Amino acid sequence: MWKTPISRLRTIAIAEAISYLVLLCIAMPLKYWGGMPDAVKYTGWAHGVLFIAFCGALALAILPARLPLVFSGVVFLSSLVPFGPFLLDRRLRAYDRDLPIPAPRSREEVAG
Repeated sequence: MWKTPISRLRTIAIAEAISYLVLLCIAMPLKYWGGMPDAVKYTGWAHGVLFIAFCGALALAILPARLPLVFSGVVFLSSLVPFGPFLLDRRLRAYDRDLPIPAPRSREEVAG
């Protein structure tokens, strides 16, 4: 599933975007209209973890995928906007197609 750094970034970006939408569209109304502050507490915590994972995946994908610095900034900023990662997924997929899939390493290479 995560054969390249971009595929990892795309998967985490989609999960982070879904958690952001759940936070905004479900948890926030539950907190303010339904009197359930725990909805934001737990959803916000999960979203925060996914956002940090997204930032780490982006940092680890920049060099191997040869992402331009400006495009990397756009990818980061898209995570701050609802639906942003969904809109950039097609462009990330294009970078993913250009990356070679690393060959599996043999036991002798791993052992040294």
